[in-house]
Amino acid sequence: MKRILTITLNPAVDVSSETEAVRPTRKVRTTDTRFDPGGGGINVARVITALGGEAEAYFLAGGETGSLLARLLQKEGVLGHLVPIRGDTRISFMVRERSTGLEYRFVPEGPSVRPGELKPCLDIIASHTGQYVIASGSLPKNTASDIYGRMAKLAAARGAKFVLDSSGTGLGTTLKHSRVFLVKPSLGELEQFVGHKLDEMGVRQAASDIVAGGAAELVAVTMGADGALLASAQGVLRVPAIPVRARSTVGAGDSFLGAMIWALSEGKAPGEALRLGVAAGAAAIMRPGFQLCRQKDVFDLSAAALSK
Repeated sequence: MKRILTITLNPAVDVSSETEAVRPTRKVRTTDTRFDPGGGGINVARVITALGGEAEAYFLAGGETGSLLARLLQKEGVLGHLVPIRGDTRISFMVRERSTGLEYRFVPEGPSVRPGELKPCLDIIASHTGQYVIASGSLPKNTASDIYGRMAKLAAARGAKFVLDSSGTGLGTTLKHSRVFLVKPSLGELEQFVGHKLDEMGVRQAASDIVAGGAAELVAVTMGADGALLASAQGVLRVPAIPVRARSTVGAGDSFLGAMIWALSEGKAPGEALRLGVAAGAAAIMRPGFQLCRQKDVFDLSAAALSK
């Protein structure tokens, strides 16, 4: 069975709009407002579905905003399951300033989650039959930092491949005490994990050390305009970024991961999956606001990059 399970513990309703200029005190009138379902695992499931894969998204959500999130996800044709919590799902807001092209992002921390509210996510990981489990996004308030590590062990117990895309204590605790199939830190997240800035060789060494230490089989590091690299027991593969006209950097990392896992689930080699991930990241930044990559753009960019 190829269906891919994604877990989002701290999702959001993403609201994006534009204005001519952002100014303090005065009312800032916005236009072109849109609402998107958001959160790491949800976005990854959206990308996998857009590319023709089978993704199933479980997410914690509560209140009227949680119900809105579920409806937005359903409209996109993604198979989603709301796991209820008492708190209200957060709303993220982004404004693009047309006069400068700058983006202003406002991201609340989200509601607190009780241990009992997390149990359904653990149960579904233990019983799901999909070959990949992807946990992506930040940890909610008052959530134990070992929760992703517990998920990794449950997935491994039934032979599934656990993929992690997180930051801070969620990333650090998991890599120090558990083993995952693939971890996808950004450059900044990797620097936070090791505790210092990294140059090109430092990134290669840090990613390779994670593999050598047994914390992950694959480490995919996204580096923005510098592309991405993949560390494995076979060495390090480096792929440059694909130059495109950037409209928004939001969603590039989730698009990268969704495309990469979709490719792996289809039997593609890790190097080929990495290249498709880079194409998906480029396709995402071609689109405004919180919009993710489109299938045609991903495949067109990937084919163009291979032909060079």
